[in-house]
Amino acid sequence: MATVLLVRHGRTTANASGLLAGRTPGVELDESGRTQAGDAGRRIAALPLADVVSSPLERCRQTATAILAQQPADGAGEVVVEEDLTECDYGQWQGRALAEFAKEPLWEVVQNQPSAAAFPGGESMARMQARGVAAVRSHDARVVSAAGPQAVWVAVSHGDVIKAVLADALGMHLDVFQRLDVAPASISIVRYGGPRPHVLGVNTLAGDLSWLGAGAPEAPQVGGGAGPAGRATT
Repeated sequence: MATVLLVRHGRTTANASGLLAGRTPGVELDESGRTQAGDAGRRIAALPLADVVSSPLERCRQTATAILAQQPADGAGEVVVEEDLTECDYGQWQGRALAEFAKEPLWEVVQNQPSAAAFPGGESMARMQARGVAAVRSHDARVVSAAGPQAVWVAVSHGDVIKAVLADALGMHLDVFQRLDVAPASISIVRYGGPRPHVLGVNTLAGDLSWLGAGAPEAPQVGGGAGPAGRATT
């Protein structure tokens, strides 16, 4: 089973000003976001990546480029753009201040029953999850076929999309995915394959990742097992 690092884009000007950017073109990383993307790239640099796949939106492609820039010259080539990793289509909510939504009935649905939420003029959250999960699983299978089951690759996407993918991997219903937090430039770690996905990390913002290069850990067992072979101990 390959390992996918789910990376949220770094902070943007919209994040900083409290706007729901959605798919608005031209929303780019701010200074803090560029620093965050560079930090994520440095954390990942110890791992030779088989591929870097990104949402088509600028903020994700900038984050993906920052990650790829710190890879060896003979590593992953160019950023692969995947339309189905793009941001949720928030429709008429796009571009508005987040503070406005608390007054709308749909806000309670988004927070407490997102499987029933559909944005006016946009898409449903269930559709967002379905396409995001399908895209990640499809690319994972492609990476395994091309680079083998020990490969590591990166998918750069958006907060709600990554939370939805993680909820699927954890066996959580979409209605409780708001319990997850995915911060800008955070790295979450999933391995697919076997009878179920294995979630090795959620919303990590610091720490060494080189232990992932040791390959898949032993099969889960009662008591938790011994962990990955390549992880340093003190």
